[in-house]
Amino acid sequence: MSEGSAPGGIYGRGLRYLRARWRVLVRLGGWSVLETGQTFLTGYAPARALDEGFLAGRPGIGLGWLGVAGIGVLVGALGTVRVYAAVAALVEPLRDVLVGRVVERGVREADAGALSGLTQQVEIARDTFAGLVMVSRSFVFTAVGAVVGLASLDPLLLLVVMPPLAAGLGLFAATLRPLARRQEDFLVADEALADGLGRVCPGLRDITAAGAEDRVAADTGRQVDTEQRAAYALTRWSVLRVASLALGGQLPIVLLLACAPWLLARGVTTGALVGALAYVTQSLLPALHNLVHGLGTSGSRLVVVLRRLVREPAAAPAEGGQVVAAPGGQVAAGEPHGTPAPQGRADTPGPEDDPTDAKPADRYGPGSAPHPTDRAPALSLTAVSFAYGPAATPVVDRLDLCLPAGSHLAVVGPSGIGKSTLTGLIAGLLQPTGGSIRLCGHPVPSPDAAALRVLIPQEAYVHTGTLAENLGHLRTDPVPEVELLAAAEAVGLAPLLEALGGPRASVDPAALSAGERQLVALARAYLSYAPLVLLDEATCHLDPRAEERAERAFANRPGTTLVVVAHRISSARRAGRVLLMDGSRTAYGTHDELVRDSPAYRELVGGWTAVPPKRSEPALPLGDADRVDAVAGPGLAGDRGHVVAHGPVRQAQVPRDLRDGGPLGREG
Repeated sequence: MSEGSAPGGIYGRGLRYLRARWRVLVRLGGWSVLETGQTFLTGYAPARALDEGFLAGRPGIGLGWLGVAGIGVLVGALGTVRVYAAVAALVEPLRDVLVGRVVERGVREADAGALSGLTQQVEIARDTFAGLVMVSRSFVFTAVGAVVGLASLDPLLLLVVMPPLAAGLGLFAATLRPLARRQEDFLVADEALADGLGRVCPGLRDITAAGAEDRVAADTGRQVDTEQRAAYALTRWSVLRVASLALGGQLPIVLLLACAPWLLARGVTTGALVGALAYVTQSLLPALHNLVHGLGTSGSRLVVVLRRLVREPAAAPAEGGQVVAAPGGQVAAGEPHGTPAPQGRADTPGPEDDPTDAKPADRYGPGSAPHPTDRAPALSLTAVSFAYGPAATPVVDRLDLCLPAGSHLAVVGPSGIGKSTLTGLIAGLLQPTGGSIRLCGHPVPSPDAAALRVLIPQEAYVHTGTLAENLGHLRTDPVPEVELLAAAEAVGLAPLLEALGGPRASVDPAALSAGERQLVALARAYLSYAPLVLLDEATCHLDPRAEERAERAFANRPGTTLVVVAHRISSARRAGRVLLMDGSRTAYGTHDELVRDSPAYRELVGGWTAVPPKRSEPALPLGDADRVDAVAGPGLAGDRGHVVAHGPVRQAQVPRDLRDGGPLGREG
């Protein structure tokens, strides 16, 4: 049994609601009779004006009948005013009932959709119900006035007008329920697509970072196809709606004109024929048009809204209203309960919030990650090339690289040489123009490869919520507090965690310094299950000791392969291997080997003049007028120089270190 016909369904409840307000319905019908009188005079008065007045040579009588028609318009206007008051008396109690149900459900069930129900859906239901009452009432009383008028003019006119009108109404009635179902299906599909896009669009960067583009595109494509099928079905049934309108409203006009000689030959007067045309064109056709379109569209919308308000608990939207790219290219709507959507540093995603570290596809969890192929290296690049355009000079040119599991690699080179491009290629965010990349034997990009890496960029990604929610952002399983504390201690986040009030303390990204946001992102990555960690200058806002602690934490993390885009020479010294990216002078080896064998590396290492440490100064606050985050204060860079410039205060750099590098060649 359908919901509409079931006891207690929408239609049953609607009938009970109307029966309980029969007095209002009687008053509404009484005032509508005045509109019926107006409709009656619309055709009858002109017919008498022609037959008894103008065609009979008595213009005074003709004008008198036209005056009667004018009085009918005034009386009808009075009835319309009273009708609106009666409709309000019928509709407003419905609004009160719906508001009561929504508030009751919101309080009893903690329904997060209650606010939407109050502010939008209740108003839609009230306005739509009022429109349907007006349209249905208007057609009924207009049709009665027109039929009485046609019978008064000449019963033969009913033989011409009534059969097509009845056929049109019958066809419309037969298609009303199927058409309403198709309209409802289309509305549901359209809302589902809008809801899906509303969650996908704010999370596009997370989706890209997770390698979930294909999955999200497939899911969205299915929603689009569903709406398209619903639209096609609605269109096919809408053709019958148009046919019923043509049959019941326009065919009578054609028949009256075609049958005019036959009608006139059988005593129908010219005035009666004109009056019949007036009834059809001025009354029946507009009323039928409003009825067909009103019930066919607004009626199904009203049913959808009422079902949600009266019967179904409103589904709570995903907290935060965003798409969360789950590990390995999977997508889930919203965060875990109580987790606000990622908001970036100013509570709304912006260009400064590069969330490429946001979701590194950790869908596998501990002990269930995709297994590497037998003896496959942690990372292998074979003849990899990349350029930002067909005619552009390659940034990476036929690069070969092989890292065993557990390796620690530092990537160094002049600014702009392509170090971040290389990490983007390894993470699968960029597609190489040549060659292949494999991560633990899995091709990059692929969901399995995305599940095995985590990328932390220079601009750390922190969202509003608690520290625990931020730190567990890359985990699909709940993170025990002892594990959170251990990770915080490992990367150096523990003092900040304690200062903020522990893992359950709320975090305001705008209140954190750039270095504090980097510590949160580092601890988040440390807690992920990804065995390959890519730090793309992810410690550039930390002092040397904090940077060393974080890098050593990842280097000592069991089963971890670490790739660091080095910001300081100390990072290169700590790494087991160093990749120098410098065009034709690209080199690969240990720090000592490159110092001995690579003039370019020696030049890069020795090209910095250290500033003697005097005192540490905190970074400028995030909210400074120029929106600039200082990397360090004077004297903070005390580890005998940096490898790559990022604008630290009062550091000297020889000009040649910022030269434009050529394409990255094969490893040396």
